[in-house]
Amino acid sequence: MPQPPFRVLILCTGNSARSVLAEAILNRRGAGRFQAFSAGSKPAGKVNPYALKLLASKGYDTAGFRSKSWDEFAGAGAPEMDLVITVCSNAAGETCPIWSGAPVQIHSGYRDPAAATGTDEEILAVFSEVYDEIDQFMQVLVATDTTAISPQELKARLMAAANND
Repeated sequence: MPQPPFRVLILCTGNSARSVLAEAILNRRGAGRFQAFSAGSKPAGKVNPYALKLLASKGYDTAGFRSKSWDEFAGAGAPEMDLVITVCSNAAGETCPIWSGAPVQIHSGYRDPAAATGTDEEILAVFSEVYDEIDQFMQVLVATDTTAISPQELKARLMAAANND
């Protein structure tokens, strides 16, 4: 009998760039084994167009991405998470809702590509760099056998791989 996917919620304040990139990467790299979601404490209401442009250039279908509140994942009927990752310092410092199921919680921070300035090419280059940094972290997560590791071991392994912004 196949294992249910390991559910991961990725949080950022606006849920418009870093958390969306992380959701996309993990769902692609961990297809079948992982199910990633993203949300924000104060959602921007739309996904950053540079994030969508970068994802599209890498072959992602961007139609389903949207900026959403973490409240969608905290209420009754929300999917139970196994892991919650904050990818920005603002979200890491906020008081999060109570997640059902007692998921492992970690912080792996990345600079905000939405703050980049310059030409379209320069801004896309920053988004691409942040994508690559997040991808490195997600490779560690996907390489981990989450069925054979304790929550404490998982947290230690991921904290060792995390970016500390």
